[in-house]
Amino acid sequence: MSIYENYHDGRRALVTGAASGIGRATAIKLAEAGAHVVAVDMNAEGLAALEAEVQGIEPITCDLSDYDAIGELPKDIDILVNVAGIQTVAPIQDFPVERFELIMRVMLHAPWYLIRQTVPHMYSKNWGRIVNLSSAHGLRASEFKSAYVTAKHGLEGLSKVVALEGAPYGVTSTTVNPAYVRTPLVEKQIADQAKVHNMPEDEVVAKIMLARAHVKRLIEPEEVAELALFLTGPASASMSGCSYPIDGAWTSY
Repeated sequence: MSIYENYHDGRRALVTGAASGIGRATAIKLAEAGAHVVAVDMNAEGLAALEAEVQGIEPITCDLSDYDAIGELPKDIDILVNVAGIQTVAPIQDFPVERFELIMRVMLHAPWYLIRQTVPHMYSKNWGRIVNLSSAHGLRASEFKSAYVTAKHGLEGLSKVVALEGAPYGVTSTTVNPAYVRTPLVEKQIADQAKVHNMPEDEVVAKIMLARAHVKRLIEPEEVAELALFLTGPASASMSGCSYPIDGAWTSY
């Protein structure tokens, strides 16, 4: 019997980026633990497939760069998992300003808005779990990723502040920090990585993505989702304000 079986019965979770990758895997894990999961993404087709596969999924198509749209999302949420992310790979002098601003809106501003509008409900219940999907790039930097690294470092700070403010109300806030995960987000950047590093695409995974990791493989979305689930589970009450790498020892040096 799993320690999570029925653990989240009666609780409502909201997971962003839920149509694919880590968000999808996390939504499934939470639903299997009994939560009613509000699955948020721009990809309506992906959300429909998720809803058809798993019981307890409430799909909502939403553009997280639209603050008014965020304000329309459910606020009576017990578990918030901020996963949604986008990526652009380019030298800073060539980095499109509009992409920098969009990445900030989706990956830093949107989590702030979602936390701001859901913590009142959590505080009223004296229980809540906030898990922010950060990255090894929230703890370390890499060239050609000025927006992504900036957003993830900002998310680390936001998560710590929320942990301090939420502690008197039984609300925890943590970050999960994976290295490269086998997701559409990672697969889509291979061509751009090859271009900026001047190498063939078939060398990017080994020479760029796995260069700093000592465990030489891409991480699976389900591995990250399992850690996110643990941070909402029965052993998580004092796990707050911390960052939890799952990075093949990348950040060990």
